[in-house]
Amino acid sequence: MATIEDLKVQSITEMSRDEAIEYLRQLRLSRRVPVKKVSKSVKNKISQTKVASKISAKQAQELLKLLGGK
Repeated sequence: MATIEDLKVQSITEMSRDEAIEYLRQLRLSRRVPVKKVSKSVKNKISQTKVASKISAKQAQELLKLLGGK
């Protein structure tokens, strides 16, 4: 059966200070996940589709009357 001593990983306490800092920096960078940014045009399209889908036929007619349409 394998034990923890069988692993070839060097302990942080056995590393020099510079090696330990570099190792921790690499771990930290590897765990970062880039944040996905949504552009303004995509946000506008999403908000417009949500509003348009919630309007009934009667409400659409009323809006057209208010805007000066037929």
